Amino acid sequence: MALSVSNLASSLSSLSFSSQVSQGQNIVSFTRVNSVFPFPAKSARRRASLSITATVAAPSEAAEEVEDTMELKKYVKSRLPGGFAAQKIIGTGRRKCAIARVVLQEGTGKVIINYRDAKEYLQGNPLWLQYVKVPLVTLGYENSYDVFVKAHGGGLSGQAQAITLGVARALLKVSADHRSPLKKEGLLTRDARVVERKKVGLKKARKAPQFSKR
Repeated sequence: MALSVSNLASSLSSLSFSSQVSQGQNIVSFTRVNSVFPFPAKSARRRASLSITATVAAPSEAAEEVEDTMELKKYVKSRLPGGFAAQKIIGTGRRKCAIARVVLQEGTGKVIINYRDAKEYLQGNPLWLQYVKVPLVTLGYENSYDVFVKAHGGGLSGQAQAITLGVARALLKVSADHRSPLKKEGLLTRDARVVERKKVGLKKARKAPQFSKR
């Protein structure tokens, strides 16, 4: 049955809704009364009220991570007045496409990379965490210095190896006597290996397309 605009407006004005909000689980209920629309007999068995339940979610993990990062950032700034460039014991390491600037300060062995804990930043990978601490363990300084790192470029593996070279170079500024044991372990050598570039007409650096004689 078609309704005119005026009949539709009058029918909408006759509808009323009641809302109830509780302090527990925030339940909102809507009740339909005095409906003027004709409903079939089957629809009479439908429920005439609608209830919506909403719960207040706890603070997300992302928000907690942001707060932890802000606290670490304040901590690093308090330990490094003037920034990384103003420090005396500093070393730069490179590996593949990764570059790491490392600052050493007397402490208890903390390692902070890009304002995050090293274990969290390196995803708990024991090999990458070992790369970072190898120069300090070689000289017996694993609990004597705190390591602050700014790293960018490449992947986590390349950054971890770049940090190794950066820490070793920074230890040379602590004492020139450290050169001999670090050099013996090969920690002062820059690993120049990089991925070979792809060539035109080839699939990869050296892989050629499949040859077809006919």
